[in-house]
Amino acid sequence: MNRIISPKNAQKIMKTIFWASGILAILILLVIIGYIIIKGLPVMSLEFIFGEPIDSGRSGGIFPMIVSSIYVTLVAVLVATPLGVGAAIYLAEYAGENNLVRAIRFGTETLASIPSIIFGLFGLSFFVIFLGMGWSVLSGALTLAIMALPTILATAEVSIESVNKSYGEGSLALGATKWQTVYRVVLPAALPGITTGVILGMGRAVAEAAAILYTVGAALSIPISLFDPARPLPLHLYMLATEGISLENAYGTAAVLVILILLITIISNSLVDRYSKKMMGR
Repeated sequence: MNRIISPKNAQKIMKTIFWASGILAILILLVIIGYIIIKGLPVMSLEFIFGEPIDSGRSGGIFPMIVSSIYVTLVAVLVATPLGVGAAIYLAEYAGENNLVRAIRFGTETLASIPSIIFGLFGLSFFVIFLGMGWSVLSGALTLAIMALPTILATAEVSIESVNKSYGEGSLALGATKWQTVYRVVLPAALPGITTGVILGMGRAVAEAAAILYTVGAALSIPISLFDPARPLPLHLYMLATEGISLENAYGTAAVLVILILLITIISNSLVDRYSKKMMGR
């Protein structure tokens, strides 16, 4: 006769499983980050961070790559954020439920699941060749913007829909228009969630190598204009490791990239928390 587990024991078992899963996820993250940092720290120095690459990166520094990463990522976020948030506002506040909305959501989900190398091939054929932008910061940034768009759109839509409906109803009852309600009431309340989506999109953009492999070029100099070629950190790391140029500098580049992503995430989350507390009057 099978013994039936009591609800109390089942609760303890599931709590233990969930707790162990959370600890395991944190440990995996710490092991990966720790391994990269430990291997990369001996290489990191002021000369490495602020120096120019020598002999295709076999020696010297990675400062042009850091500038290229920030440049490409900022342009991508500046393009993707208004498009993603605008589409989210339309879906959450204006569109209702119809075939067009379902098609947009299906397209967004499909776009999010496409491998990044496909985005790179699309960027090569459309931005680099068809539009004549060449290998440049702009071609790479637009490709990354398309990649980040589904994440920003989905997160922004959920954040807007999560805002208490009474806020908008109260604004409309006081005589505000629909747009005034969205702009002055709904968006400020949803801003922390929207910012989280932008951070996720930025994190994907700054760490992406496959999508920019065919679009941004491989220049070792600091890009000045949007039409200059560049070599962001992920692409530089890929070349150092796969072409056998310098595995030591590859670890150093990886460590700088990890630290850069951590800094962006920590600073952004800190600003979001501060804004949330201000909104709550704390």
